[in-house]
Amino acid sequence: MIQIKLLLGLLLSLFSIKNSFSLSTYFCEDPILRELPIQALGRTKPLLVHASEVNKFIFDTSSLQKLDATTVFCLLSLQAFGIPLELKPLIKVDHLWVKELLGMKRDETGINPSVIEEKLLDLRMELAKRKVNDSEKKELNKVLGRYQSYQEISTGVSWTVPKNFIAEKNEYEWSPLISELTESKIIELKQKYQIDSNDRSAPFLKYFTEWKIDYDQKAGTDYRVEYWYFRMHPFRYALVLSLIALLSIFIFKTSAVGIVFTAASLGLQIVGFVLRIIISERAPITNMYETVIFSGFGCLIVALILWKMKKENFFWIAGLTYNILTLMMANFANEMLNPSIGPLVPVLRDNFWLSTHVTTVILSYAALALSWILANMAIIKSFKKTLDKREEQRLTNLIYAAMKVGVVLLSGGVILGGVWADYSWGRFWGWDPKETWSLIVLLVYIAILHGKYTNWINPMRFIPLVALAFLSVMMAWFGVNYILAAGLHSYGFSEGGAIFLLSFFVAQISVLVVHTWKSKIRI
Repeated sequence: MIQIKLLLGLLLSLFSIKNSFSLSTYFCEDPILRELPIQALGRTKPLLVHASEVNKFIFDTSSLQKLDATTVFCLLSLQAFGIPLELKPLIKVDHLWVKELLGMKRDETGINPSVIEEKLLDLRMELAKRKVNDSEKKELNKVLGRYQSYQEISTGVSWTVPKNFIAEKNEYEWSPLISELTESKIIELKQKYQIDSNDRSAPFLKYFTEWKIDYDQKAGTDYRVEYWYFRMHPFRYALVLSLIALLSIFIFKTSAVGIVFTAASLGLQIVGFVLRIIISERAPITNMYETVIFSGFGCLIVALILWKMKKENFFWIAGLTYNILTLMMANFANEMLNPSIGPLVPVLRDNFWLSTHVTTVILSYAALALSWILANMAIIKSFKKTLDKREEQRLTNLIYAAMKVGVVLLSGGVILGGVWADYSWGRFWGWDPKETWSLIVLLVYIAILHGKYTNWINPMRFIPLVALAFLSVMMAWFGVNYILAAGLHSYGFSEGGAIFLLSFFVAQISVLVVHTWKSKIRI
């Protein structure tokens, strides 16, 4: 107990209060902290990435009071050493019922951690009472999870540092910062580097610099790839380039400018995927965020191939449109799509099956999305009364071409999924929700293709049917994850997409209802 008090006293005397925002930031704003390796969720990543992810999870923002993510994380961690916290962090709370439990106002979005601490027993008792996994129970789990993460940071447990290097495994043992940055270690550093007592942050910066150099020499600097990926934001800039490419198609008479920006956007997306592969050592298609951006990338590739083959700009325009939509989701729908690179469940740790089955299925969704965009383009043209019979037939043929690509890929993906299921679970088919809905999608599109081929479905019916059929894709892709949330494919489940999916269904059905009504009037 005496040693702890001495350590607290020493730490309090070491830090100065000097910050442009009148907050005590101590050594926390030093750039070296951002690149420090840290062990989290079974892998090594830069502190900047870890801090941004946990801050976002707890507070719904990575920065607080104009301080960057690393500085905020560092200041929160210093509470473990008894350093007073001048930040005013508020743990995120969404659900109105949970707000009432915590005594919050309806318009408040966050609550002081001390309030949760006071009512922690009540919250846990309320959680134990609820047997059904409804929205209220989910929100309780989230709030308690956020509070636990906050506690891990404020007690110095979340910030891990390398302790001992194990040569046989070529890796380090990791230990919490609070366990390693002891009073004796601080005194040792001051004596070793002859640090002036007035230079209050130096012992800590020397400590971080010392072990970072040692870590880089022994374990390597692969973790720095994620640091540059995080700072680079390749998919954000790819969105800008795709928008410019789409606009240039309508502004310039030549396609050269559009091709340059399209190629640049694809290049940035490829860089982003390659970096994620290097970081995660797996195909970049293991969560909803990755499948969404990969589908946009795949759709643009399929569109450009068909554009080159058939010399039809509609393919190019539709591919860019869907690519933009997916990149917008990736950049702005953080509540629904989590960009974090996390550990894989055991069943997904087979890179061969992951790279074949999932890639094929997502590419099939990309091709079917292309047909969906083309169908809605045709519907919009009909609203403007610019869709004559000749143009209608032309667009029908384009949609038909994209659909054929999608159905062939989906058929292959379903078969590969069955083989993988037999390899992993000992059965080829088990009517799991994901399997069932994949089959439903395949049957729906095969029926439409057959109807078009046999002239049972005329162009007037074909176009809205294709737009409607994409709802089955969205159900198989998003609905099973966000609404049903059951089955052996639970490793892909996420939160926050039910409202998006419902809005998508309502918007598409509304467009089709208006289209049908207008078509009947014209008849």
